[in-house]
Amino acid sequence: MKIEVGGSRRLLSLPVGSLSGALKGLEDDLVAQGFELSDRAGFSLGCRHLALSATGPDDYLEVYGRVLDAAKKPVILHWLGSMFDPALAGYWGSRSIPEASETVLGLIESKKDKVAGIKISLLDKDHEVSFRRRLPAGVRLFTGDDFNYADLIAGEEHGHSDALLGAFAAVPRFASAAFAKLDRGDVAGFRRILEPTVSLSRLIFEAPTQYYKVGVAWLSYLTGWQSHFRMLAGFESGRSLVHLADLFEAANSIGLFPDPQLSAARAAAYFRVQGL
Repeated sequence: MKIEVGGSRRLLSLPVGSLSGALKGLEDDLVAQGFELSDRAGFSLGCRHLALSATGPDDYLEVYGRVLDAAKKPVILHWLGSMFDPALAGYWGSRSIPEASETVLGLIESKKDKVAGIKISLLDKDHEVSFRRRLPAGVRLFTGDDFNYADLIAGEEHGHSDALLGAFAAVPRFASAAFAKLDRGDVAGFRRILEPTVSLSRLIFEAPTQYYKVGVAWLSYLTGWQSHFRMLAGFESGRSLVHLADLFEAANSIGLFPDPQLSAARAAAYFRVQGL
């Protein structure tokens, strides 16, 4: 079971500067979602209120330490970069990635019996590889790098990252086929299928990265998996028509669409309504 608490609106309503409020909110959310009753590992934790309230690394260590101590099974942490959510800038108590890394590595080392792994979403391949090599034995790194996932998952002589990616929501057929190859030990086959999707993923997740969901919804609509291209609060307006057209071309070039004529007709109809 994976429990997401980072987007809790209730946490955001707590008084800014209240570290105890952030902790209480996290604990209440976890209990409400059955955390204490779960006998399986897993929750992903990234808290906007904590980012606003914490004054330095020690505050993160205190809050995470108490939550981890309460866990009955090992959990999965999530380091979500500010490119995905600007409100999380300076997470772990520093805007310096190397300094923040020392904090979270120290936390994991001190609580390694309670940490099953950590997902890192910083879009920095070299940092992820370096961080992964410093993890305690048995603690896994789950890549959230939507720019470099093929290389990171395939790995090298010192190890590999496991996959926990939003990018695969856009290319599920490719991901499934690639992992079937990897399960059989066919790394070359894995790369042959998955590497062509990386350029599409880089386009989906290009800055401003927080609008990547627009691309996922657009491709889902073009593929025929949903009947409309509308998002809550008009979120689809976060990407330009040029960006959407580029996504269509990139997806079509790798054979993403099972029915290219349907996809072309839907794209043409949408752009025509927009005056193109």
